[in-house]
Amino acid sequence: MTDAINRSADTHESLKLEGQRLSVIFPETYQANSEITPIISYEVAMPQPQTHLFEVTLKIENCPSPLLNLKLPVWTPGSYLVREYAKHLQDFRALAGEQVLSCGKVAKNHWQVETNGVSEVTIKYRVFANEISVRTNHLDMTHGYFNGAAIFLRIPDWEKQGINVTIIPPYPDWQVTAVLPMVSTVKNTFYAKDYDTLVDTPFEIGKHQVYEFEVLGKPHELAIWGQGNFQISRLISDFEKIIEVEAEIFEGLPYERYVFLLHLLTQAFGGLEHKDCCSLIYQRFGFKDTDKYERFIQLVAHEFFHLWNVKRIRPQALEVFDYDQENYTPSLWFCEGTTSYYDLHIPLRAGIYNAKSYLNHLSKEITRYQNTPGKAVQPLSESSFDTWIKLYRPDANSPNSQISYYLKGEMVSLLLDLLIRARHDNMRSLDDVMRLMWQQFGKAEIGYTPKQLQTVIESVAGVDLTDFFEQYIDGLVDLPFNQYLEPFGLQLFADAEEEPFLGIKVAGENNRDIVKFVESLSPAQIAGIDTGDELVAINGIKVSASNLSERLRDYQAKDTIQITVFHQDELFTYDVTLAHPRVSRYAIKLMANTSKMQKKNLTGWLGMSIIS
Repeated sequence: MTDAINRSADTHESLKLEGQRLSVIFPETYQANSEITPIISYEVAMPQPQTHLFEVTLKIENCPSPLLNLKLPVWTPGSYLVREYAKHLQDFRALAGEQVLSCGKVAKNHWQVETNGVSEVTIKYRVFANEISVRTNHLDMTHGYFNGAAIFLRIPDWEKQGINVTIIPPYPDWQVTAVLPMVSTVKNTFYAKDYDTLVDTPFEIGKHQVYEFEVLGKPHELAIWGQGNFQISRLISDFEKIIEVEAEIFEGLPYERYVFLLHLLTQAFGGLEHKDCCSLIYQRFGFKDTDKYERFIQLVAHEFFHLWNVKRIRPQALEVFDYDQENYTPSLWFCEGTTSYYDLHIPLRAGIYNAKSYLNHLSKEITRYQNTPGKAVQPLSESSFDTWIKLYRPDANSPNSQISYYLKGEMVSLLLDLLIRARHDNMRSLDDVMRLMWQQFGKAEIGYTPKQLQTVIESVAGVDLTDFFEQYIDGLVDLPFNQYLEPFGLQLFADAEEEPFLGIKVAGENNRDIVKFVESLSPAQIAGIDTGDELVAINGIKVSASNLSERLRDYQAKDTIQITVFHQDELFTYDVTLAHPRVSRYAIKLMANTSKMQKKNLTGWLGMSIIS
């Protein structure tokens, strides 16, 4: 918007039509003039951080077009959801010196400015930032954090131009951490070689702690915002181990400097990968408990692995990003699922935990997979393709109708690794697939097709995998875990629940016990119980989320009980016939009487500790 921000809707519409008219009248000048090199620079200030508003100034010199187009991405690479970052942008205006330029929106994330032939244009706007996540922006009295896609406008056709970014902290004791190279002549000014690099760079501004360390001759930084119960020497030691193991897989580190940004909150978990850095968010008191600490290390291993797998080795659909809409690919199972397989295995190789712990973690993942009914409904490739409308937008029926490509991709990658190792006596593994993908596609950043990915895996496995892909990636055939575990002397065991199966999940909410999930075709669904119902009683006696399992143990499969609920404020009682108990937990265990070959295979995969 211009300074006349409150102009009428009719005036706004005329601006919109005028912008469309200009783009038709000047088609040859609408595109960037190749003979003129525009100079682009950003300034990000935060003079009143308590307002949660970043104040952004974009300056363009040598502006060659009578009509300037500006767009804000609707998503950020690595997080496959249209997040509509433009909803947080406000107070847009355009200037040429003191002159106010006519401007307006032509789409939800698209602004146009009539430059009137001036060569220097200044764009000013503010971005509201009060969402703490690795994918969004956050600004308050303690720090500022932002992602490039959520704050920097894109100028179509000028994406290859270099961009300077100057950060103006609100207080002199706030520092700036970003992986971009600094411009030595200007304080807190960084240089991005192009718009993609700018989008791929998160910024942390504040009084965060910064720890520097070196691995394989390359400088690394760990920047931590927030207090926690971590021991920094242990963290850095384990980070170094993760980096060394992953570098060994890919035969070196493809960057000159790497930055880890870590945010610590009361309850949080997540990460977002970038080419030369990553953002992590974790619970501040999650570093003493062994299971919680190992989960954090897996998160680090996952996001660091992504600097190869998906940031450089990426599907053809993501080779050139379209920031205005969804970028569809059926191959996210490899980008995320294979990375998830490695994030469990890397800490084992690094000696951070042993093989027993690894199998325990893997068993938990298999349990999650086996207990997701949607695995029988949604193929893995479809899960990848539909991530834009499903994975990040779960609803009450999601567990019934979909499967995470992270989770099933991890399971499929497990089977592929075991298949390759068994066929080649551990002389080949999924590592060889990753190295070949790096050599053929990653180093040059050439996108791969699903067929090319399958061809690489087949070349390493030394076998036609058409049936494997048709059944387990494009189809719905159950994954035969024991078939692939058997050559390694392992077997998947199932432990059944003690209580008969009802098919609901209940959680306490504002002193009420609310049904959060009803499994498809379960006794509860067949009887009529619905998500959102308030659970009241079993056979006339009050029941709650905390004692539901205990109460169900009083009954047997095929017993019919009466369950009372409030459904949309009306009281209903349903006759429910319970089913046989379901498996609650799966565990990978050693088989009895393992052969020498099985022991050899197992040692090659997990090391000696599991069989010693």
